[in-house]
Amino acid sequence: MLIVGLTGGIATGKSTVADIFEELGVYRIDTDRLARTVVEPHQPALAAIVRAFGTGILDAYGQLDRKKLADIIFAAPEKREILNELTHPAVRTLLREELAHARELGVGIVLVEIPLLYEANFEDEVDYVIVVKAAERTQLSRLLCRDGLSEEAARLRIKAQMPLQEKVTRADYLIDNDGSLAKTREQVEKVWQLLRQEYAND
Repeated sequence: MLIVGLTGGIATGKSTVADIFEELGVYRIDTDRLARTVVEPHQPALAAIVRAFGTGILDAYGQLDRKKLADIIFAAPEKREILNELTHPAVRTLLREELAHARELGVGIVLVEIPLLYEANFEDEVDYVIVVKAAERTQLSRLLCRDGLSEEAARLRIKAQMPLQEKVTRADYLIDNDGSLAKTREQVEKVWQLLRQEYAND
């Protein structure tokens, strides 16, 4: 089984690229979904997060208030590190379970969306890495429109990640998502063909 990690900067359009891959027939695993699972009520990771950050990060129903937590961790790198240490091991465990399930199903190529692939040292879980890039002005514009953030808050989120150019230099495949959807689709289709060739040659 060929495991391909999909990453990039915040608001570069990773989900759009993953959607196209899925349309082409790839088996898709989204680690953001896994990350939401590990912080559901009664999960050990959520209990640990509450111990570290206090009950103020919970809503009236005892669920994690993502916006409150985001405001805390993006303003303080050391708190972001604490959160990562509490959640990443649980996400990795779930990811390995889903990959094992894919193998049982006889899946040939798996695309795993991992926004913090390099930051969280997930490279050892994948065979190849696709990086989705876009200009910083595009990232800012998307964050302002999509998340309703102030420009300052949007810049904090961009700076919280590894510089995009560093991710680009470490990529096996690159998708430039700064243009039209048609241009992005064309690049995805080309990478998909290359991945299928890699799988066939293994």
